[in-house]
Amino acid sequence: MTDSSRLETAYAHCEQLTATHGRTYYRGTQLLSPARRGGVYALYGFARMVDDIVDTTTGPGRLGQLDDIEADLHAALENPDHRPRHLEVLAVADTAATFEIPHEYFDAFLRSMRMDLPDSDLHVATYRSIAQLRDYMYGSASVIGLQMLPILGTVGDVADATTAARALGDAFQLTNFIRDAGEDLDRGRIYLPTDELATFGVDEAMLRRCRRNGQVPAQLRRALAHLIAITRAEYRLAEPGIALLTPASRPGIRAALTMYRAILDQVEQDGYRVLTQRAHLSTPARMGHVAAALVRRGRL
Repeated sequence: MTDSSRLETAYAHCEQLTATHGRTYYRGTQLLSPARRGGVYALYGFARMVDDIVDTTTGPGRLGQLDDIEADLHAALENPDHRPRHLEVLAVADTAATFEIPHEYFDAFLRSMRMDLPDSDLHVATYRSIAQLRDYMYGSASVIGLQMLPILGTVGDVADATTAARALGDAFQLTNFIRDAGEDLDRGRIYLPTDELATFGVDEAMLRRCRRNGQVPAQLRRALAHLIAITRAEYRLAEPGIALLTPASRPGIRAALTMYRAILDQVEQDGYRVLTQRAHLSTPARMGHVAAALVRRGRL
């Protein structure tokens, strides 16, 4: 296989990962131009590969796998002649070079992923405060928004666009933490800040009890409502940044924002049962958000 055909295969592989594992996200990307979509798929594919190692494999070998990926990535970023072993690394290194994405963003991402591994010196299983969680989210979420910004392009103030991009990455991540609280608990992780939960009378024992019996006591409902309010504030901070993107990029990002934000509405409609069921949007609902983003583009 030639280098060009292998690169094409790498991007197609990343697109398939996005379509399979990030359905809500993928719907939003369909509104981007093909050139921009490829870069977004590469970022998602790389993040998905690492996330799968952290979340779906077991044993002490995971840290070694991350070390291997990091070495492969650094070699690809620093040497155009390097032939990456991983298709995801090949695509994301090409994207980083094409859009001049700072390499330190990838280091920050991998640092946060190590925080999820029990055999890492950086491991954190339970986050006590919003501040501690934001340290983790800088690498797991904020930098994703920052990596996206050069791909999407900007027409307004770059500093303001950067602030909004970080907020959008954090909003997506906080939404995931709320939606996936039960699955994370099974993995031995609590991303919902325990200090915030304790304010409402919720502790780890209650979370585990509710995971087992499916109940949602009033204390837990109030705590989750509070965390949803914090997350919606991040969306409000992020939304004005859409106008700072190039016009062609706005519908896709607006669709992704409105779809992900709607997951919070679904959590509420489901009675805050995040410990026993995963809130999701139906295909018609996703298509409705895409259509609304296109209509809005026609009005602007």
